Amino acid sequence: MKNVKIDKIIKKKNKSKLICLTAYSKNFSKILDGYCDIILVGDSLANVLYGMKNTHQIDVEIMIRHAQSVKAGVKKSLLVVDMPKNSYLTTASAQKNAKLILKKTGCDAIKIENTVKNINIVNAIVKSNIPVMGHIGFTPQFKKKFKVEGENSKELKKLLNLAKKIEEAGAFSIVLECINKKSSKKITQEIKIPTIGIGSSQYCDGQVLVTDDILGLSGFYPRFVKKYANLDQIIKSAVKNFKKEVQKGIFPKNINSF
Repeated sequence: MKNVKIDKIIKKKNKSKLICLTAYSKNFSKILDGYCDIILVGDSLANVLYGMKNTHQIDVEIMIRHAQSVKAGVKKSLLVVDMPKNSYLTTASAQKNAKLILKKTGCDAIKIENTVKNINIVNAIVKSNIPVMGHIGFTPQFKKKFKVEGENSKELKKLLNLAKKIEEAGAFSIVLECINKKSSKKITQEIKIPTIGIGSSQYCDGQVLVTDDILGLSGFYPRFVKKYANLDQIIKSAVKNFKKEVQKGIFPKNINSF
């Protein structure tokens, strides 16, 4: 089945940088839609919205609920939804949950975090006519401790082989998370599908970050994040002014009343 949005993403490799940001609600997605090639409903919402220590407790139902809201604000961007941990343990469960997410949300594709053991899962979902975005390097669903990946030739070889297997399985793109810049450059050069980097240098075909991080809302600022705004301070100021005006009887005025 031909997917025009997917084709546009693939064709941008080596031509123009792909822009990807996360969204968990319509309020954000309707703004991002005019600027992003890809909007990702990431399982990072576990940390960003629910205050969880990791992404492991998020389930398919929660991902669907947020993706439905995000979809309401999307007209142009490719909408990708993360498959949460434990939702693709077997080929059967992966196909079932991927189909459910697609049916319930109207998204364009799903993303799964990859190991050498789940390449068959990618292929099975693709054969179900559901586009798949892969994810290698630091994979939060599988790795407890953070470390930069691809720091030596041995690690690069493993990552490159994994990337090629994901490509062969039919994925249309791969997220490279926190991979050494020389390794991410080599991987990007060696595979035909686009790479989307997060903490993996300018050599990737595109970049993805968590929107709340770049807006200064999450309080999470690792090395690979650049804060483009301080919305936390703007919100604090607005709330402070609202409190002051209510206490002083300035708000509401007649114009704000019925």
